[in-house]
Amino acid sequence: MPPGLAETTSNWDSLPGTAVTYDEPRMARSIAPILLAVALSLGCDDKKDAAATAAATPSAAASAAATPSAVPPVAATSSTAEAPRAAPDSIAAQHVLVAWKGAKNAAKSVTRSKTDAKKRAEEVATKAKAGADFSALVAEYTDDEATKERRGSLGKFTKDKMTPAFADAAFALDVDRSSEPVETPFGYHVIKRNQ
Repeated sequence: MPPGLAETTSNWDSLPGTAVTYDEPRMARSIAPILLAVALSLGCDDKKDAAATAAATPSAAASAAATPSAVPPVAATSSTAEAPRAAPDSIAAQHVLVAWKGAKNAAKSVTRSKTDAKKRAEEVATKAKAGADFSALVAEYTDDEATKERRGSLGKFTKDKMTPAFADAAFALDVDRSSEPVETPFGYHVIKRNQ
């Protein structure tokens, strides 16, 4: 047998014609990228540290490779970037609308200035981010009578059904997160994405 080759049995050796011969140094080099991917996926912050760890254990790598059932297939991952999420076609959300006098479709009973409306919307956003019940905030603050009885629910909608500023903010939110005040011609909205 040439130097550097070691015969090792595997789970497959019991099948006729399946004896496997392993080249330990070559196997260590071929398993290193897998160990690097595992180290990175387990939270190693630095590729150099992960590579050094993988390279420091060539015989462990070879012995792990010698037992195919002990090494599950691992996809290479990066600790610095996740795969981009596909943007959903539609989402569900609630909102609190704080209108000002003269805003589009504002009720005649709304007399606050745009500045006061912004301050009120900021108050809502602060309470929402602190964990206040969003439905309770709708009941207390909203000027949108059409959605007030539905606790501010807008149901499920596509991006093209809302004004651009509202849609951009709503679709950018993670589920169960709320926005900062978003200005539209209707007033300031604080949006909570539900789905």
